[in-house]
Amino acid sequence: MSRESRGITLQQLQYFIEVAAEGSITAAADLLYVAQPTLSAAMKDLEARVGRGLLLRSARGVTLTEDGAEFLGYARQVVEQMALLEQRYLGRPPSRRLLGVSAQHYSFVVEAFVRMVKSAGAPEYEFSLRETRTWDIIEDVRTFRSEVGILYRNDFNRKVIDKLLRDSGLAFHPLFHAVPHIFISRKNSLASRDRVTLDDLAELPRLTFDQGANNSFYFAEEILSTLSSKQEIRVSDRATIFNLMIGLDGYTISTGIISDDLDPEIVAIPLKVDERIEIGWIDQSAIPLTEQAQRYLAEVRAVIDGYGIELLG
Repeated sequence: MSRESRGITLQQLQYFIEVAAEGSITAAADLLYVAQPTLSAAMKDLEARVGRGLLLRSARGVTLTEDGAEFLGYARQVVEQMALLEQRYLGRPPSRRLLGVSAQHYSFVVEAFVRMVKSAGAPEYEFSLRETRTWDIIEDVRTFRSEVGILYRNDFNRKVIDKLLRDSGLAFHPLFHAVPHIFISRKNSLASRDRVTLDDLAELPRLTFDQGANNSFYFAEEILSTLSSKQEIRVSDRATIFNLMIGLDGYTISTGIISDDLDPEIVAIPLKVDERIEIGWIDQSAIPLTEQAQRYLAEVRAVIDGYGIELLG
């Protein structure tokens, strides 16, 4: 019987998933406690069995071919289902749970992540949550560093974001529409207002998230990014932006969803502008989500619903 006609083994699928995640056969071999030549041979054997190239090899590591990206989706599903089968019928403990999420700086993302971790039901897990720049979110999902990304689009950035997602083989799935709010300290003089205008904000420092080398208006995390401001401060993380709201009476523009438990010193006040924000999640369009990713998105929807916001889809 030729090698190509033999079936694919579960071990090969597990190896392939690790290689794809690490972007390096050497790094994956270290994690799997397998000799690098053994793992390299296993990947070549897998490609021979499926009759197509799954990995592009270079001096910098490996990347997935188009066939490899599609194959990864099926491999994840098979490995996860086998773990569930063994858990149910062989009395095996729950398998190590894996999930990566990359997102803009939203408290509901963190709140849902906390719920997911608490309800994971596994003695071992390896989760990652990256609050990061818009471009990096898309890159993380494109390169499989994260399975799910969460970001916003609106009439201003929609064409640019959608084209970038299309070119990256990604899909946008709407979660909800948000009315723009400002986030400010509870001690800010505007905190008691029912609504504020842009004129009310003219003398306050505007706080925005730094987008690094890709600092295009289209990748800004805040709407109305093209409007000038007398005072502007760029920051890189949510803790810093909240500290500056308290220390400098600064403001940022976001969804209006704020967690009293996670961010007790910050309030959200509606901003009177003719704008809407569409928040959604992105993933690889050709690859089914793992069950762990589906569990996380279920928690995201539950958190959003808990704030009385109508979900889309």
